[in-house]
Amino acid sequence: MSNPTEPTSETVPQTPQNYPTPLSPPLPSISKDIELTRAMSASSKSSLFKLSRSDILYEDEWLIAVNKPQGIYCESVLASVPCLLAGNSAESGQLNAVTEAKPPELHLANRLDRDTSGVMIITKSHKVASKLVKAFTNHKVSKTYIALCVGPAPKWERTTLKSGHGRSKFGVWRVYASSDVGRNLPGGSVVKDMVTSFEVLSVNGQGSLRELSEFQKNVTNVIVVEEKAMIDADAKKDEILVRAFPQSGRTHQIRLHCQYLGISIRGDVKYEGVYEWNGRTYEGHELHAESLSLEHPVTGCPIMFQAPLPCWASQALQSP
Repeated sequence: MSNPTEPTSETVPQTPQNYPTPLSPPLPSISKDIELTRAMSASSKSSLFKLSRSDILYEDEWLIAVNKPQGIYCESVLASVPCLLAGNSAESGQLNAVTEAKPPELHLANRLDRDTSGVMIITKSHKVASKLVKAFTNHKVSKTYIALCVGPAPKWERTTLKSGHGRSKFGVWRVYASSDVGRNLPGGSVVKDMVTSFEVLSVNGQGSLRELSEFQKNVTNVIVVEEKAMIDADAKKDEILVRAFPQSGRTHQIRLHCQYLGISIRGDVKYEGVYEWNGRTYEGHELHAESLSLEHPVTGCPIMFQAPLPCWASQALQSP
């Protein structure tokens, strides 16, 4: 029998774990109502969404690559594929064969945020889906994105940002120091590495879209994140079009890294992007999945899917 004056495990105060401190700010208060409105709007649009032939970037017997519009949920794109396939078969006179054959086992090979447009791959069998999931997990897929940002024009033309990534105690994705990678976070997760390379394409309409080629991996300007970014809130705000090359596949990676660099994506209210700009409000963030490059999961041949630029990106490349 224990001594009543001796503290027990129930009376001894528990020392809180020393979790790492995030270096990016929490979600702005304005984001909650705006995100709710956007989600409701996207649900309405997604329920009516149907893929058209113009959305198809590539198709073979194993997979289909589509250009997802902004403001549409990935699941709605997936749900509209059977109708598109049936319509294509009907036009080619193969409808009876399709209805009698086993329907394809459709899977999303990759996901995009609701307001992110661009390349999505949908597989037609479990086997192909498994191979593509493995390719994405093992970083065998090269991705590029285009983003329109608002902030002080960068002094660099190309740079690579290395940081940590994880959820804060409130469940929000945040940037952490590189030295925090591997440390525990609330909820049992850990800080993971996050690496993105960027190149500036235009500033205030001055610039051009460079050809898509393998990015120089030995970039001399490398930013290793170890402290909060020093951002001048009063600095002149420019419109900067950037191409991003995520070398890791973390949730909201490009959005977080743009925020840390002080050039948040226009319309990205979660990560300090402007909601109103030059007399206009924005219904979503301006981020576009430009390309995916990989080995075909069946043939093994190298293949690249590239989506055409959205209007906001094309306009940003035109001189004012």
